[in-house]
Amino acid sequence: MAHSHVSFQVDPASVPSIPSWMEEVAAVAHILTQTGIISALEDHVQFARARFGTYDTIDFVIVLFSYALSGEPTIAAFYDRLAPFTHDFLALFHRHQLPSRSALSRFLAALDEKTVEALRTQFLQDLLERAIPFPSLGGLWDRLDQQYVVVDVDGTRQVARQRALPHLPTLPEPHRRFAQVAASGYTGRKRGEVVRTRTTLLQAHTHQWLGTFGGSGNGDIREELRHACLVAATYATKHQLQASQILIRLDGAYGDTAVLSDVLKMGLGLIVRSRDYALLGRPEVLAVLSRSPSVRCTHPESGAIRDLYDCPSIRLLPAGPCVRLLIATHPATDDPPKIGQKRNGMVYELFVSTLLAPAVTAKDLLDLYLHRGSFETILADEDLEQDPDRWCSHTPCGQEFWQIISQWVWNLRLELGQTCSPTPLRTTAFASASEPAPTSGPASTNEAPSAIGPAPTSGPTLANEPGYGSPQWARPSFTGGFPGSAFLPQLDGTLLCPAGRVLTLVERRPERAGSVRVSYAARLDDCRLCQIRGQCQKQRTFKARRVSAVYWPLSSHPLSVLESHPWPPHPPACSPVLWRDWPRCHIRRQWMNVVRSQTVSVTRGTAPPSDPSQELTSHMFTRSERAHWRLSWEQRLSRNARPASSPPVTITLHGLPAAFAQSYGFELRNAS
Repeated sequence: MAHSHVSFQVDPASVPSIPSWMEEVAAVAHILTQTGIISALEDHVQFARARFGTYDTIDFVIVLFSYALSGEPTIAAFYDRLAPFTHDFLALFHRHQLPSRSALSRFLAALDEKTVEALRTQFLQDLLERAIPFPSLGGLWDRLDQQYVVVDVDGTRQVARQRALPHLPTLPEPHRRFAQVAASGYTGRKRGEVVRTRTTLLQAHTHQWLGTFGGSGNGDIREELRHACLVAATYATKHQLQASQILIRLDGAYGDTAVLSDVLKMGLGLIVRSRDYALLGRPEVLAVLSRSPSVRCTHPESGAIRDLYDCPSIRLLPAGPCVRLLIATHPATDDPPKIGQKRNGMVYELFVSTLLAPAVTAKDLLDLYLHRGSFETILADEDLEQDPDRWCSHTPCGQEFWQIISQWVWNLRLELGQTCSPTPLRTTAFASASEPAPTSGPASTNEAPSAIGPAPTSGPTLANEPGYGSPQWARPSFTGGFPGSAFLPQLDGTLLCPAGRVLTLVERRPERAGSVRVSYAARLDDCRLCQIRGQCQKQRTFKARRVSAVYWPLSSHPLSVLESHPWPPHPPACSPVLWRDWPRCHIRRQWMNVVRSQTVSVTRGTAPPSDPSQELTSHMFTRSERAHWRLSWEQRLSRNARPASSPPVTITLHGLPAAFAQSYGFELRNAS
């Protein structure tokens, strides 16, 4: 039944609706221009190839940026939705013509590795050079109040379905579209599929991507991890962190000893599930397994019970550094077990880390590795919001180019969401505080060396524990400065520098002949403001002062020797383990809800009057153009620039706060 107060009309004239993602594209276009990203891409990401017409690299880059922001399922759908607003879209980036889909496909197919690396360099430089929207990096604080920044590294696989074709001598070889970009690899599904692996780096506290490295099939795990570690080391240097404060968290795919040795050589922190089960046959490991477990823990959700055995110091390779080995055992329920190795009815899981006790207990270490499951939810969010693993090109360089831009869009959304609606830092008690063990008199002196050096293999009697002599301080190097003996040991295990500043213990490392080296470091802010820095560090450097000493073992160590030269005592490890980060979803989704639900208005002005004298010479060719000489980069870029005679376009973005507009140089609309 029709209602009399409602009437319907049909207008044959076409009035397309503005896409819901146009406001976000407009905002990002302005920000990319204001922050200098567009200029940096024009100057440093340059690629020339014939048959591109008047287009330059930046024309294809802005299309890929907008495609990632739009969330359209295919490039064809993106072009169809953009078609009615092409001129307004190009005006955002000051360009004149939009590359066709075929031109974009040819561009991605022709890209080389040099151009991809140039884009990756600009992506990382933008992440490091510009001020991040978060007040701090977040991090993990251990029981000694030492900060670590956790970086998750993992590979995601994109499957390409293809038909099974016969291979007969009478038939030509089949042509596969994915022959270059994908190859056979582990998928856990059908054998006829081919895959491409994408190794990703995520800062686990701000949830910002640090990089992506792709490869066909299962990829080159060792080489991609090496590139990832170089990026992580650069990130640490930029934010004035020591390399050991970057904690690389890996799954079992990277658990080979040779692969882990590459990470340890760079001095980075590490926590990984190892698959080198030959370690279980070593005498020092068998000795630990013969004793009672360090702790028994129960997972709060699954109810799985694990016995943990802690090997504080073990070498993966004879000449390699010492690491901490954690062995988790539980009764076997599956045959074969999904994870670990089954021996005598028990399943053994191995975890390798550079985090030492008592700063991180065995249970803390296991919980920190299992917390890696939060990385999977971020990958799921990424697939849901922009799906960087979708096939955008059938060549390795083209697909890599697209995936770098996708990660760039993710980081931009985090920045814009935090600027639009600032969110405070969250602090989570990852593990509760523990009371320090009471110590008194000679007992604490006797147990001090075993807490840092290798674990004793027999009872805790004085004769069986290693003893150490007086510290041998490092002498002045060729750079000059104060020697190590100029720094006075304190009762709390710290050092006091000649300027009265405190140096804290940051590393204990076993060395040759049973000796142990301890290293102390000052705070960078203290060294920057120090009045005698020139005398302390005569060579110009931007790092804080470090001092090291070597403790040599004694064949016999009477109690008087240990009392006169005590081992540097541990600070009481009674602080809770804290995890500080920002929300995983709220920041991005709050931003997307604002820009996808508000109205964007496009107003086109009138074109300025044209000069008749310019029209007469507009089709005059220069000699270089007529002779097909090579154009300079500036000339190539200017060919598709927006003409000065184009009508002005005013785009009004609604719903964004005034503080956000002032942060990025938007013009505020006067209230009527």
